[in-house]
Amino acid sequence: MVGEIRIYVEGGGDQRSGKAALREGFSKFLSSVREKARTQRVRWNIIACGSTRNAVEDYQNALERHRDAANILLVDSDGPLLLPPLDYLKRNGGFDVEGMSPKLVHLMVQVMETWLLSDRGALTRFYGAGFNRNALPRRSNMEEVDKRDVYQALSDATLNTQKGEYHKIRHGPKILAMLDADRVRRRAAYCDRFFRTLEELIEENGTLP
Repeated sequence: MVGEIRIYVEGGGDQRSGKAALREGFSKFLSSVREKARTQRVRWNIIACGSTRNAVEDYQNALERHRDAANILLVDSDGPLLLPPLDYLKRNGGFDVEGMSPKLVHLMVQVMETWLLSDRGALTRFYGAGFNRNALPRRSNMEEVDKRDVYQALSDATLNTQKGEYHKIRHGPKILAMLDADRVRRRAAYCDRFFRTLEELIEENGTLP
């Protein structure tokens, strides 16, 4: 049975404050599975790592240092995902994936901000007056939106708000904390895969792959 889940996630920048904010944002976004973990007495730890490379390296170290835990990697794909996540990391990032479990390697397709765009209501509540919902893409599958278009849509939608243009470090974690996870899962299949993996690991008879 899994006794601890450790999630190594890309993002948060280089400063401690940014990483702390991202950890809090993910903790709230994942509140449904975090509560299941608590009731099953599964320990829970989110580690914000900064860059993709740092996240992968921290994850590789965790596979050696925390062998009894379910160590999960979560990084941006930074493009359309045409291969299984493990193969994608190897081919597109040039990473050594030896010893990594395909089940425990996850990608945010195409970037974390894709998840933010999947919940227009949360964005509207966060930015308030001046927010331009019409600038947001309307696709049912948000993972098809190119990452450049994701960032451009957020910039265009937020430019005239009191909080100002979208900022990855200042705004991203706060919006993440406000997202309706079910809504995001419906519009981002790889987000749903991430949640389903966590749910399966937390089940009473869940075991490491």
